[in-house]
Amino acid sequence: MTTRLLLIDDDARLSGMVADYLRGAGHEVVVAGSLAAGRQQVADGSFDALVLDLMLPDGDGLDLCRELRSAPRTRHLPLLMLTARGEPMDRIVGLEMGADDYLPKPFEPRELLARVKALLRRASPAPTDDEVLRFGRLEIDLGARTARVDGKPCDLTSHQFDLLVVMAQSPGRVLSRDQIMDSLKGQPMDAFDRSIDVHISRIRALIEDDPKNPRRVLTVRGAGYVFAKKQDA
Repeated sequence: MTTRLLLIDDDARLSGMVADYLRGAGHEVVVAGSLAAGRQQVADGSFDALVLDLMLPDGDGLDLCRELRSAPRTRHLPLLMLTARGEPMDRIVGLEMGADDYLPKPFEPRELLARVKALLRRASPAPTDDEVLRFGRLEIDLGARTARVDGKPCDLTSHQFDLLVVMAQSPGRVLSRDQIMDSLKGQPMDAFDRSIDVHISRIRALIEDDPKNPRRVLTVRGAGYVFAKKQDA
């Protein structure tokens, strides 16, 4: 089945080349050259993923990212930020705002395609797996791809949910960043940047909402992360 992508970028030459490249890989691509046009496309249609530039003529792409993550219909829309803002702090801010991935310009088209494929793969449901992992007040529903605390859904992105599952399926075991990336089926991430740290910080904020309870995801300095094995927290 053909996937439908929305590319929001005001560089007509670049967006034309990117769109052609993605179409050549079998994707349907809709291009919008401004925030206003992108908002209209999102409102009028349905997309499997969004590739979003940040520096647009009528505003900041971060504002649109914030809007999408606050709306129920687009809260889990896979989103890749594609931008000339390549500094580590820009990447951290983008991920904290809800982006699933972040690719600075200039970029290699094959890497962009690989990252889009990874986004779509992680967003695909796994209908044959209806297992629910339970850790006290926390439930992780693998089939529904939803984490709940006291029955209330946690607002995790698709990528953050996958990170949580990787750790929760190995409770009590320290996982290095390399092991986490290997478990994410080749998702293109840099083990030495703070991408994983930012996402895990967000996961903690959502599943560890009671300060009276012990932390569920622990940092092991110099080694990685461990999901607390204790079940009665």
